[in-house]
Parts: sequence; C-alpha cells; structure tokens
Amino acid sequence: MLMWVLIFLVIALFAGGLGFTGIAGAATGIAKVIFFIFVVLFIGSLVMHFIR
Repeated sequence: MLMWVLIFLVIALFAGGLGFTGIAGAATGIAKVIFFIFVVLFIGSLVMHFIR
C-alpha cells in the first residue's frame, strides 16, 4: 500500500514540475487518502496484535 503512495507522489512531483497543477493536486490527494488508510489499518493491526 505504501508503494501506491510513493507512485502517486512521484506522479504529483513530475506533473507539478511540468506545470500540470490539476493533475499534481489530484495525485497528491489520492496519495494522502491512501496513506491515511494505511495508517488506520496499521494501528488496527497493532491493537489486534496486542489484544491477542
């Protein structure tokens, strides 16, 4: 899942460098959403591990 975040961040940086601000903003937004989903799943996994 973190690989997708890195891919979208690279796309955002590349698009921003070329001046495509709309695409860069969208890719950054997608990367943020995926990252926060990863964080929530990671914390849930840690909690379940410690409960078990």
